[in-house]
Amino acid sequence: MAAIQIQDVEKMYRGKVHALRGVSLEVMDGEIFGLLGPNGAGKSTLVKILMTVIHASSVTGTMLGSPIGHRKTLESVGYLPEHHRFPYYLTGKQVLHHYGALCKITRNERKASASSLLTRLGLSGWENKKVHSYSKGMLQRLGIAQALMNNPKLLILDEPTDGVDPVGRREIRDLLAELRDEGRAVFLNSHLLSELEMVCDRVAIMVKGLVTMQGTIDSLTKDSRRYEIQIQGNVPEWATDSCDEVHGDKMIVHGDDPDAIQPLLDRLRNEQITIRAVKPVRENLEDLFMRAVDYTDTPGAVQ
Repeated sequence: MAAIQIQDVEKMYRGKVHALRGVSLEVMDGEIFGLLGPNGAGKSTLVKILMTVIHASSVTGTMLGSPIGHRKTLESVGYLPEHHRFPYYLTGKQVLHHYGALCKITRNERKASASSLLTRLGLSGWENKKVHSYSKGMLQRLGIAQALMNNPKLLILDEPTDGVDPVGRREIRDLLAELRDEGRAVFLNSHLLSELEMVCDRVAIMVKGLVTMQGTIDSLTKDSRRYEIQIQGNVPEWATDSCDEVHGDKMIVHGDDPDAIQPLLDRLRNEQITIRAVKPVRENLEDLFMRAVDYTDTPGAVQ
């Protein structure tokens, strides 16, 4: 089932600033979906539309089976906005009680959830300390705990690892994987490409208000897959007829079928040519991102 299914989302601000230009995407239950794009691409605008912080100029679709903006449905959504702020005079525990109360969670449930989430997010020992003493990374952890207080079916996180150290980022990735395994949908908006690549089941790349690519990383990088074979010394002349590219001591065969390179490897061995490395290669998320940005900057590309 689709946790989020939207089509043709448009947002025009005053002054004819076209933030979104017909965005369509689908986020399924039990998956981590990453939305990425450069600054100004419209990512946060889309998130705010889903959470009804702002209203779209036009939108069609559903969230958790109900129309976008359905208030009762939002009670089953956890949300961490970018640049969130908590009352500085509250303790971590009081912050979670406050937001839990806003979600109409009973006092006993709030008490149990707050204690459990603070421990789960690595904030045990800080429950009774005021948030003005928290580091940026600790505030992010508290923000994620806040988003989980209502035991959501869908979690929408806007830059959740911003300011978090490497250890904390890994712990958050592990937490997100656990939430996915529990059957929840997790929608991530982030500019940290390496983080998204490690945790996301599918991604969408947004540039200038358009989703230019969407799918699994494997499917989006299928055409870039290749084998690189590096040998000792220069490539023999006959190799130009046996592979797709030759560069110095390296031969490149396009595709991901290992059987296709076996005859080439056999001939190299028969001629007693030393094979230094055989490496399967594909684009990473950064390569995809740059390709998407370059496409929209190309003359004649859809804007």
